[in-house]
Parts: sequence; C-alpha cells; structure tokens
Amino acid sequence: MKKTILSLLVLFMAAQFCAAQTTTPSKAEQEILDLSKAKWLWMADKKVDTLNAFFVDKAMFVHMSGKWDKARELEVIKSGSIWYKKAEVYSASVNILGNTAIVLNDLDLLAVVGGNEVINPFMVTEVYLKENGKWRLAQLTFSTQRRPVKLTKP
Repeated sequence: MKKTILSLLVLFMAAQFCAAQTTTPSKAEQEILDLSKAKWLWMADKKVDTLNAFFVDKAMFVHMSGKWDKARELEVIKSGSIWYKKAEVYSASVNILGNTAIVLNDLDLLAVVGGNEVINPFMVTEVYLKENGKWRLAQLTFSTQRRPVKLTKP
C-alpha cells in the first residue's frame, strides 16, 4: 500500500513539473518570439531594408569573430560575407522586463562564411527594446555551445 501511495505521489509530482514546463507564452511573449523567428528569415533572405528598420540605431552584434555595430552587421548581411542560410531553433524562451525583452535561442546555424558552408550550435541571446509601441532588436550575441550539431545539411 505504501509503495502504491508513494508511486502515485511521484507520478503526480512529475505531472505537475511537466505542466509547469509547458506554459503557454503571453501575447507579448509570443509577439517577441514571432519577431525573433521572422528575423532569422529576414537575415537568411538578406532583407537589409527590413532589418535596418528592425535594428535600433545603437544595436550591437557579437559573433565568434568579433563585435560590431548595426552598420557593419547590415553590410555583412548585404555582402554575404556571412550568409545566415538557416537557423534551426530547438528551443526559445523570452523574459520581459518592462520595455526590455531577452530571448534565448538554442539553435544550429547553417551559414556560409568566407565561401564555406558551416553548421555551428549556438545559444543566441537577443535583447529587444519596445519603442513607440514596437519591439526592435538592440543586441544579438552568438555563444558557441558544447553540444553536438543536430542539424544535417539539406
């Protein structure tokens, strides 16, 4: 009897834990997650004009090869010196703090860098600011992960 009660208690606690891990994002959180997803497509499609309006003027970008400002990031995208060909996002979370939102993306990035196609696992941190009722990207950092690449080349 004790084993049955203990088993049921463990099962109930596991169910509660799983339910807590799968909460539905709020409307604002979903809006930011959708913008983050769209941003990867805009970068892949080299939509520099769209990205120019989407990045705040003082936006900063941190890559494996260095850091730079908005103008340099747009030039990198336009020239194709880094082509963000495909971002396969495995998980994304958002934390809103007033007019600031922080997004964490666990992803594999298929990119063309210096003419070579590469896939890297990253945790990407994005910081968004809400200005005049619109969320815009203020900062983006790529941090290399110590996990195997999951994505296979198409």
